[in-house]
Amino acid sequence: MTEHVYKTIEVYGSSKTGVQDAMEKAVAKTGETVRNMRWCEMIEVRGHIEDGKVQYWQVGVKIGFTVDD
Repeated sequence: MTEHVYKTIEVYGSSKTGVQDAMEKAVAKTGETVRNMRWCEMIEVRGHIEDGKVQYWQVGVKIGFTVDD
């Protein structure tokens, strides 16, 4: 493993299907503008409730990326 300096950001994704889909959407959307993403960590999970049922899953994701030299 090479030595790097990392920076992290927190993003939040949502999905009607589940937490994995919400996390994947958050990472994919972030990847459109952030380079050098290396890892992710789910830091929060919650559900949006309507009519007594979970309608959307919402997840907080910490994404680590390397800082350019």
